[in-house]
Amino acid sequence: MWWQEPVTILKGVGAKTAADLALAGINTVGDLLEYYPRQEAYIDYSRLQKIKELAMDGSRQIFKGEVCSARSGYGAHGKNYTAVTVRDETAYATLYFFSYQRYKAQKLKPGQELLIMGRVRPGRTAKSVSECIIQEMDGKEATAPGIMPVYPLTGKLTQNNLRKWIRLALAKAAEGLPESLPPSVVKKCKLPDRLTALKNIHFPPNWQALREAKARFVFEELFLLQCGLLYYRRQSHDTRQGIKHGADGELLAKVRAGLPFSLTEQQEKAWQEISLDMQDVHPMHRILQGDVGSGKTVISALALAKAVENGFQGCIMAPTEILAAQHYETLQSFLEPAGVRVGLLTGGMRAKARRELLLNLELGLVDVLVGTHALLEEDVRFKHLSLAVTDEQHRFGVEQRARLTNKSEYAPDVLVMTATPIPRTLALTVYGDLDISLMKGRPPGRKPVQTLCYNEQKRQEVYAGLLRQVQAGRQAYVVCPLIEHSEQLEARSAESVYEELKSGVLKNVNCALLHGRMKGAEKEALMQGFAAGEISVLVTTTVIEVGVNVPNATLMIVENAERFGLAQLHQLRGRVGRGDKQSYCVLLAGTDTPEALARLAVLHDSEDGFYLAEKDMEQRGAGQLFGLRQHGLPDLRIADIMRDTETIVQARKLAVEELAKPGAMQEIRALVEMQFGERFKMIFNT
Repeated sequence: MWWQEPVTILKGVGAKTAADLALAGINTVGDLLEYYPRQEAYIDYSRLQKIKELAMDGSRQIFKGEVCSARSGYGAHGKNYTAVTVRDETAYATLYFFSYQRYKAQKLKPGQELLIMGRVRPGRTAKSVSECIIQEMDGKEATAPGIMPVYPLTGKLTQNNLRKWIRLALAKAAEGLPESLPPSVVKKCKLPDRLTALKNIHFPPNWQALREAKARFVFEELFLLQCGLLYYRRQSHDTRQGIKHGADGELLAKVRAGLPFSLTEQQEKAWQEISLDMQDVHPMHRILQGDVGSGKTVISALALAKAVENGFQGCIMAPTEILAAQHYETLQSFLEPAGVRVGLLTGGMRAKARRELLLNLELGLVDVLVGTHALLEEDVRFKHLSLAVTDEQHRFGVEQRARLTNKSEYAPDVLVMTATPIPRTLALTVYGDLDISLMKGRPPGRKPVQTLCYNEQKRQEVYAGLLRQVQAGRQAYVVCPLIEHSEQLEARSAESVYEELKSGVLKNVNCALLHGRMKGAEKEALMQGFAAGEISVLVTTTVIEVGVNVPNATLMIVENAERFGLAQLHQLRGRVGRGDKQSYCVLLAGTDTPEALARLAVLHDSEDGFYLAEKDMEQRGAGQLFGLRQHGLPDLRIADIMRDTETIVQARKLAVEELAKPGAMQEIRALVEMQFGERFKMIFNT
């Protein structure tokens, strides 16, 4: 287990250096081996070039030269430098040395032969070479050091030191390194063995070897991630017998006939996938990923009706009381005319009403229970629970969802709903343990939200428009990136905007301030007041991003819109346009840079949340994968969600195949634990 030993076992790594390495997440020898060089940041020192061949593009290159002369001078801002002119049989070049290096350069003598590595750019009379590293030849044959890795640095770490310590770690690995993939997978995918891949990703002999090593570790990371997700699914879902619901019958037909609208094509497709899942003896584990306002609640209503039709109960858990209440009202209107009994359980209920509701639930006199985290309390007991629906599931952790499903004597069907748009490639990683149903588009009768983008100069006009909307009986949101003023960030805060509006354009308007630092009950009361129409303008942070449905809200103004991601702005925009009136989303940019304005213009042109999420990832990167922490999963070190789509699909397929083999579960668990250690702890302890 040498790879779990601290880095201090390596020669030259003391306590101070270990602290610098720890800042980079390197604590063990194994961490050091997996501290991969920056993507696309290797330096090609594999071929000595003639001076005439050097490309003047600022890249690092290597060549030989004979010293002609050296001179000192002053550059920009009075900075001292030493310029050394060198030549070979093809041309001349000038080497520039600054700081402490210039003293060494001044000692160079005409006729000395040097091996030179540096950045090459155009010069006045000869090619200019900066950031020079020189090696005196002393009559020895010059050899190119090869393709050199470039690592992210922290503290006082240097490239040379990291390279030295990684070579020492590779020498230990040569004494015996365990494989981190099943041998059958290595063979099937024609991957290099782990030791060869580690050597070649750090110090590749050629570019092809580097490509093969990278491909190996990208696949390994995604394969083991999928194995962990599948392992979690097996551990948490497959211990009990599932429930086989029958085909859609009379009750479902009655519910569908009573709907005030027909299902869209996308809704029909999603419903068929869910209905067929529920008719299988294996428990359903499906995520219904619907764009903002796509009509997910009606699909959950049909699933709950199907559970009731088969003699069982269903429940739906929402992250806030106001969202739970909205689901309750909607489900009542869809289900109660068909005879389905719907109940609402929240933390703020009176004790007597709660006792009566829970007794009826245990006796089977409540068919569908809607609630918040209150559903997880021990005294909440169902007679026969067969379907658990979770809304905005990233608000709930693994343990909470497990506690809900454990309220059934069977393994209930699980339906997860989210309006957060996630590209399919990312969803395959984040929700690798769930089947995915996708819904796009808006229900009939809802008009597209008009999105407008302005800079600071239009602020007064925008807020004059807000006042007109309020005077016409409408409501509005004003969203700010900060709660309070910050010295470090130049952005408008919710507190300052609220005070400015209350003392100015909205002084006679009923406004409220809402943010995440308020107590839960206070936030709920404000949201309920806004939903009831008692508050006309809500000045807030992104706390309203998910889950509130106020059809009378027709305007949203987003301050410093350039500070938000496209996907998040789309989520915020989804809070308006929920009624039949024309709605507007105004993005107020605190900058005039063409890049920021061009990025915001994408929202003007598209209402497709999935397209916007793809664009967001292209522009900002995947970052911390949305939802992974709730599984206890790690960030990706080398794989890239946008680039490695095909590998994700391949890794998922092979992970399913491997885990289906007899006895494979323990082998895979050991590999995942060895590779990720503590970062997969939650999965294995679930």
